[in-house]
Amino acid sequence: MAQAALKLDNVKKSFGDSQIINGVDLEVVKGERHAIIGPNGAGKSTLFHLISGLYEVTGGTIALNGSNITNMAPHKINRLGLARSFQITNIFPNMTVFQNVRCALLWNKGYKYSIWHLCDRLKKVNLRTEEILEKINLAPLAKEKAAVLTYADQRALEIGITIACGADIIMLDEPTAGMSNKETAKAVELIKSVTEGKTLLIVEHDMGVVFDLADRISVLVYGKILATGTPDAVRCDPKVQEAYLGKETVECSV
Repeated sequence: MAQAALKLDNVKKSFGDSQIINGVDLEVVKGERHAIIGPNGAGKSTLFHLISGLYEVTGGTIALNGSNITNMAPHKINRLGLARSFQITNIFPNMTVFQNVRCALLWNKGYKYSIWHLCDRLKKVNLRTEEILEKINLAPLAKEKAAVLTYADQRALEIGITIACGADIIMLDEPTAGMSNKETAKAVELIKSVTEGKTLLIVEHDMGVVFDLADRISVLVYGKILATGTPDAVRCDPKVQEAYLGKETVECSV
């Protein structure tokens, strides 16, 4: 039986009297690409915030590779092997593309709170930075300020920052939002490349992206998981069609 990279048991989150997450049970298997879909306001980003430690859970437990990380600080969760991007691009705009990625690498390479090292002399770190920039197709823009990149390139840079820490579990929150069809296709290929051999949990509204990327899909509606399964199974689930996909847009062979 495949081991769970992430496991949520009866996870709940409320803000005052408003219950946003209503007892989510979710298991993401090691090495799979798992998508979370659902209508606006379903609680998808809130669920990401709970897993990554940005929000505290109201009830239930979250486990990372079998270890309880419920309400653990985000930086501690990151050091246990989980990294995430945000719905709104989260980069250092006044630093170069190279510096953005290198900054994310420093802790992973053992350079913590050190005033004795000059970054430009850290050969292994700089070499690894160059490798990541090649992987995310931003090597020609290494010396550019992150602020001047196109939106699509900024999203690619954020993915580079996310993978730079060496995490085995990558969480991407709507990585293709606001992109053209051409940019989306390029982003999907990038995500496939950088998450190869890793576990991916992704929130995405573009169903073409979801069905292209995901091994399994979970549908979140009103803070609860309505269904989990393969793309074909979820696509043809009457409950999912009624709550989210719409029957008139879905073609099923079953």
